[in-house]
Amino acid sequence: MKAPVRTVLAAALAIAAAPVAAQTYSQTVFFGDSLTDSGHFRPALVSQAGPSAAILGKFTTNPGLVWSEYLADFYGDEAFSANQGGDNYAVGGARVGTDTTGALGPIPSLATQVGNYLASTGGRADPNALYTVWGGANDLFAVTGGAPAAPTIGAAVTSQIGIVGALQGAGARYILVPTVPDLGRTPGFIAQGPLAQAQGTQLSTAYNDALFGGLAASGLRVIPLDTFHLLQEITDNPAPYGFTNVTGTACQPQITAQSLTCNPGTYVSPDAADTYAFADGVHPSSKAHNILADYAISVLEAPRMVALMPYTQEISGLARTERVAAQVEGRPDSEGMRAWADVRGDYQKFDEDAGLMVDAEGIGPALTAGIDWRSGNLVYGGFLGYGSQTMDFGRRFGEFSHEDTSLGAYLGWRGERAWVTGQVGYNWSNYDLDRKVQLGAVTREHSASADGTSLVVAVEGGYAFEHGTLRHGPVASLVSQRIDIDELAENDPTLSTSMAFPEQNHDSLVGSLGWQVEIEASEAFRPYARVSWEHEFEDEEGEAFARLQSLPSAAPFAVPGLEIDGDHGSVLLGARAGLFGLEADFGISGAFAREGTDNLSAFLSLGKAF
Repeated sequence: MKAPVRTVLAAALAIAAAPVAAQTYSQTVFFGDSLTDSGHFRPALVSQAGPSAAILGKFTTNPGLVWSEYLADFYGDEAFSANQGGDNYAVGGARVGTDTTGALGPIPSLATQVGNYLASTGGRADPNALYTVWGGANDLFAVTGGAPAAPTIGAAVTSQIGIVGALQGAGARYILVPTVPDLGRTPGFIAQGPLAQAQGTQLSTAYNDALFGGLAASGLRVIPLDTFHLLQEITDNPAPYGFTNVTGTACQPQITAQSLTCNPGTYVSPDAADTYAFADGVHPSSKAHNILADYAISVLEAPRMVALMPYTQEISGLARTERVAAQVEGRPDSEGMRAWADVRGDYQKFDEDAGLMVDAEGIGPALTAGIDWRSGNLVYGGFLGYGSQTMDFGRRFGEFSHEDTSLGAYLGWRGERAWVTGQVGYNWSNYDLDRKVQLGAVTREHSASADGTSLVVAVEGGYAFEHGTLRHGPVASLVSQRIDIDELAENDPTLSTSMAFPEQNHDSLVGSLGWQVEIEASEAFRPYARVSWEHEFEDEEGEAFARLQSLPSAAPFAVPGLEIDGDHGSVLLGARAGLFGLEADFGISGAFAREGTDNLSAFLSLGKAF
């Protein structure tokens, strides 16, 4: 019994050591059957068998965790059973719309579970909570037990669609709806032979097709999980996941065991909870539940990671715009043509304050070059640019990158003390997504590419007061960006983990007001500094979207969007100097007092008048 105890302790320590992050969801609420039940019958078992039954009560390799507990923990919540003060209303044996009674007491259907929940909340659902509605398996077991297939499945599907509709009508926005797993791949059906296996697969397929087709037809948007194909993928190649047996049961007696009372003393071997995919004839082991939770997390988090793309492009665009404007502001007074080149390195980081469950950071280079002319007080010219940025999601979630080619023009007016510059730029981009999905010991990699464009229109101006060698005064700017990214569709679309992310259209309008100081230390060296406050006038995208490619009948779904701080400070420190007959401008710029996002750029410009 030592090995299972060590396994449970290791899982508990891993959960306790998990990083604390901002909550994406206000709470996690579960409705379902034995696949989601986190211990509804434990009090009844303890009353019958005494304190030793306190480690029992879940339909898995007790005392291990089930997927709802792993998922709730990831989002900083717990999944205690509702009859023990928690938000997990799932009950083993529950059908979707039909209440039943078992040996340990009443078994409320999913419809009754949701009704009880809404009764406790005054009929209101939490719009910021993550709900799960997972049922159907017990209705299919009723069919294999002799109930007529068509009316039984039809009634269950209709009831589940009604449950989702009731929750959404009460205010719920994020409802997770997993498919019924492929029953034909479970030990209970395998033991009955090929005909029973085929029937199990056929019943699961019929239920899933009817459910997701009905949800889409009813205009009900849910977050799907394709557990049907996930189970097939694991049982087709179990070794990489650490499973040595996917046809037998970790609990004794074989096939007929009841995982509700399964415990280390009834395992077929001390390591059965980690080497068997199933606890009994139909219920997953705790290790399989962990993989299921990993899968759910990947589906829930991927859209929010991809939603970073336009924000990283926006920050790069602001940095490029700042450097182009600097060419007019710092240009020598001589008339005629001037060529210049600007090299830049951009660092960006997004963290939990942006709504991410993992930090994302990266560094990218950029080169911009241009030619301009001065005639009197006017400066006009054009530029070309190239840049790239890579963002690493961390914690083995993968990365994305984008490469950008830009073309633009600018026009400026410079008086003795005042100046104003306008510019327009167009950007062609290529985005590459390399997303990793952690499923227990297995890491899947999905890739996708898409094109994108962005349009930047900006105006900047300022005024300088002069006091000897000191120049200082106000500066202001307004930068508008329109960023478009085509759909990203990942490879291996038949895999349960493969996703597609729809076209993104991002608008930004950033206003800046600050003060700049410049000192003429010598004829060849002029250090300067600028401090500004910036405000984003456009609203951030409230939600991020995606779809599962392996479930074509499921509609695209939404999860909470990112929370990017729209008010923050910026600082610019630099110096202009003569360098080997060239005009040099070098320094750093970045944001401060911005929750969720950090960015810093280092730059060097070289110019030469002809």
